[in-house]
Amino acid sequence: MKKIALIFSLTIVSTLAFSQKSFYDFKVKDIDGKEFDFSSLKGKKVMVVNTASLCGNTPQYEALENLYKEYGNQKFVIIGFPANNFGSQEPGTNAEIKTFCTSKYFVTFPMMSKISVKGDDMAPLYKWLTSKKLNGVKDSEVKWNFQKYLIDEKGNLVEVVDPKTKPNNEEILSWIKK
Repeated sequence: MKKIALIFSLTIVSTLAFSQKSFYDFKVKDIDGKEFDFSSLKGKKVMVVNTASLCGNTPQYEALENLYKEYGNQKFVIIGFPANNFGSQEPGTNAEIKTFCTSKYFVTFPMMSKISVKGDDMAPLYKWLTSKKLNGVKDSEVKWNFQKYLIDEKGNLVEVVDPKTKPNNEEILSWIKK
């Protein structure tokens, strides 16, 4: 009986493990509406950031861009996801957001189409990022605009960084460099 219970438990665990999505299984639309396949990021460290144009944290775009310019060619990428979940601070269309980011902050890192990062309409990627059951590491909640999720070269969630923490914070720099 114990042997059957063990086999049953192992079957359930392995089924759950294989049914979970990996970070690399996600495909999203970029800010221009083209498909962006996360499998293209294999072998790179990734910082996923929910962004907004009318937020007190919006000046972080400048630090994000500087970080991307300095380390983007060294197997590191930043992926921006505009979201209007906090105080209607991202009311624009994708075209308006793109114009804002490129003209005011000269953003060159990949920006994706506007999504929801919390609530009933939360995007599947953010469900994965915020659920330990899906990402295998930790539960979290997106607290505000410019929260950062750090993903390692193997597609594992490593850390969740507070929205107020600047992108050039020593912990983030240390993580990128190692």
